[in-house]
Amino acid sequence: MISLLGSSLITLAFMFCLISIFLNVLYLINKNISFFHSAKRALISVSLLIIIAGITLLHALINSNISLKYVSQYSSPSTPLIFKISGFWAGMEGSLLFWVFILSIYTLIVIYQNRNKYSDLMPWVLIVIAIVHCFFLLICCFFENPFFPSSPESSLSSGMNPLLQHWAMLIHPPMLYLGFIGFTVPYAFAIAALACRKIDITWIHLTRKWTLFTWLILSAAIVMGGKWAYMELGWGGYWAWDPVENASLLPWLTGTAYIHSILIQAKKNMLKRWNMILIM
Repeated sequence: MISLLGSSLITLAFMFCLISIFLNVLYLINKNISFFHSAKRALISVSLLIIIAGITLLHALINSNISLKYVSQYSSPSTPLIFKISGFWAGMEGSLLFWVFILSIYTLIVIYQNRNKYSDLMPWVLIVIAIVHCFFLLICCFFENPFFPSSPESSLSSGMNPLLQHWAMLIHPPMLYLGFIGFTVPYAFAIAALACRKIDITWIHLTRKWTLFTWLILSAAIVMGGKWAYMELGWGGYWAWDPVENASLLPWLTGTAYIHSILIQAKKNMLKRWNMILIM
């Protein structure tokens, strides 16, 4: 039952996502404001469906509902509650759903903040955010579904890897994700500015707080990850050219360059194209 519910939620979200893109495109062609409002409501529906799906998976993890294959791998009755919660992002399927879960929260904030503003930019912003949603929902629906049912003969749950049962598991990965995914918002505004041919300082002012917040969160997460790596004897320290370490450091370096570069654009009106390249 929970498998059907969860799969239906993410499939519906994927369908509403496609509808939102289509309606925004219609608005850009016909300039009928009702299309834009409908597209915005469709993307709100996407966000709400994903949030409900995330809560559903979290409920299954907390209750060790081994009817789901994912839950049987990352939760068990003997697992402490905090590590059942962190099971949400412990594996591939759950972490992909967690990714769109955070993106959904960001999406609702963006829509609320700009509900009556920037009518020229917002359709493009919503299209870009919806495309990012679509990409991850496509993977969740057809390749890495966290609601895939367990096989009938499976009656035992293995629980989370002991190396992951650490307090940092509850904080470090979510902070990394908040940093990674937060850059979607300034990216969406940058693409919108390009589409509207308004590559002045406006879109940078609109996204300055988003950029600083996500960069700070990502910085703290990387420092915490380095500390965690030295606390776990099996990991041998922080840097070993591990793909995970590279995947967090390279966006941080690019984001650091971007923050410094937009200051130059704000003061001297230079590096407009370079800032576009960095945020992309």
